[in-house]
Amino acid sequence: MKSAVTRSLIAVLAAILLPNTLNAQALQIPDVPRDKVICFALYTVQNNIMKMTAQLYPLREGEDRTVRLQVDKNGAWKEIATAQVVEQGWTAPFRVENWDATKDVRYRVAHGENAYYSGTIRKDPVDKETIVVAAFTGNSINPGHGGDIPKTDIVENIKRLDPDLLFFSGDQVYDHFRHYAAWLKFGRDFGEIIRDVPTVTIPDDHDVGQANLWGAGGRISYTRAGHDGGYAAPVEYVKEVERAQTGHLPDPFDPTPIQRGIGVYYTSLTIGRVSFAIIEDRKFKTGPQGLVPQQGPRPDHVTRPDYDPKTLDVPGAVLLGERQLKFLRHWATDWGDCEMKCVLSQTVFCGGAHLHGRRENRLYADLDSNGWPQAGRRRALSEIRKAFAFMLAGDQHLGTIIHHGIDDWNDSGYSFCVPSIANLYLRWWAPLKPGKNREPGMPEHCGEFLDGFGNKVNMLAVANPGVMENHDKLTTRSAGFGVVRFNKKSRRITVECWPRNVDIAEKNTKQYFGWPRTIDQLDNYGRKAVAYLPTIKVRGMTNPVVQVVAEQNGEVVYTLRIRGSSFRPKVFAAGTYTVKVGELGTSEMKEIKGIESLPRTKEQTLEVNL
Repeated sequence: MKSAVTRSLIAVLAAILLPNTLNAQALQIPDVPRDKVICFALYTVQNNIMKMTAQLYPLREGEDRTVRLQVDKNGAWKEIATAQVVEQGWTAPFRVENWDATKDVRYRVAHGENAYYSGTIRKDPVDKETIVVAAFTGNSINPGHGGDIPKTDIVENIKRLDPDLLFFSGDQVYDHFRHYAAWLKFGRDFGEIIRDVPTVTIPDDHDVGQANLWGAGGRISYTRAGHDGGYAAPVEYVKEVERAQTGHLPDPFDPTPIQRGIGVYYTSLTIGRVSFAIIEDRKFKTGPQGLVPQQGPRPDHVTRPDYDPKTLDVPGAVLLGERQLKFLRHWATDWGDCEMKCVLSQTVFCGGAHLHGRRENRLYADLDSNGWPQAGRRRALSEIRKAFAFMLAGDQHLGTIIHHGIDDWNDSGYSFCVPSIANLYLRWWAPLKPGKNREPGMPEHCGEFLDGFGNKVNMLAVANPGVMENHDKLTTRSAGFGVVRFNKKSRRITVECWPRNVDIAEKNTKQYFGWPRTIDQLDNYGRKAVAYLPTIKVRGMTNPVVQVVAEQNGEVVYTLRIRGSSFRPKVFAAGTYTVKVGELGTSEMKEIKGIESLPRTKEQTLEVNL
């Protein structure tokens, strides 16, 4: 019998090595006809700047390294930009300013005499009542896990869904040494939907060639397991990955490179007046080796049942880092172009699973999740909830809806972790005791818990893998994808979790148990009120922005574009507050100082004329 430590080490080696050895034939780079050298292209539009990355197959010696971008002008193709091919990774980056985002624009990327790739850059859907996001994670290529099954079911469902944004949260590539070849395969699988829809792709650990990633600000890691912190792959490899996957994203909030010249991409993207913060929850995070007491066979896995979660919350451990917290603080107050907000990240802000790889492998805490470090999680959620922002992520291989808490259960926002496209490494949410305060009809693994770090979580739905039936490698492994619908009129958010190999248009098609679920925008700051301010009644503007500032310390309590023209702000301490109403930072704003808080039962009205 192998010991638990031996089995865990075997699992680590498998996680590192298997992605590089399986399905090698699928990762062969085809020698395509010269009119097919453009594989696919990704784009976004933000602040009237259109950015696009065209992905090419290898060019031959003597072939032109210039790629052209053309748009349809009254039935004729007009060249508007050119780009030089970056040979390491064969990408061509385009940036076009003064883009007209009020209309659909047919485009084509051209190379040589007859190579074209065409699609549509969509107009900003500001007039749509509901903005739809399709979200994915974990694009395994392992045949034993369904990775060799064509992605046509996903592509056809996305065509039926017609989303406004595609979000691939990480592990688009499951090969640790051949990102380029696997990225081309990703493009062949999903290019048919990517060509016409703005797309966010953010790389995770397997994309950059590691089993896990704690970026530690860009330092060198000396193990592909990653737990010492940093990047193990050569820095040019990391840059190639990020150039391919993130070069088309809006300009970063602060473009200052990290160590060794590795770039950053954290930024925001607004689609149809829903603002998405795109964060890098791996890049600045501290590696656990040598920083926390090791309480298992690996520095990142706690397997001792008698451990104290508080010993893991060590000084000096970083999650998002000061730069990204500053970005979130700014983003949370900036409502000039939006009515709702959402954070896009690689993984969720808690420990979201108990069993890893096999049902008998219980981890009490996994430091690869955003549940650690606990102080970093608290700081991140404290900033995110000030924007009443929903959270959307992947990585855990397990679909979940969680209501997060900092000081009390449910005092922060909701997260949706989408299931893997094809599930390489199984995980289960399997608490040892029933959840508290669970909703009627929900199983015992739902409800309020402390995760392995002592963080407060309310598990509302989970798509645990089922029995491993040989005839179905996808749904029994809980593979699938997620959909989030942001209704700007009602300010409600509907979350859907779909299995693979179904037709979502058929009325009898069922989602995973516990889905769909609809929450209110205001539920994303679930903290209970200690007092209230007078009811604000606004004249001259509908749906104004309201910002509440505590005068005791000058701290912004929260900022929100309200629905309608009346709103009663809740506050979390008795005291005096400043309220700003209107379009912040413009002449259409009123600032009212010295507002005393009131008990809930005492009604007062504050009229604001704009």
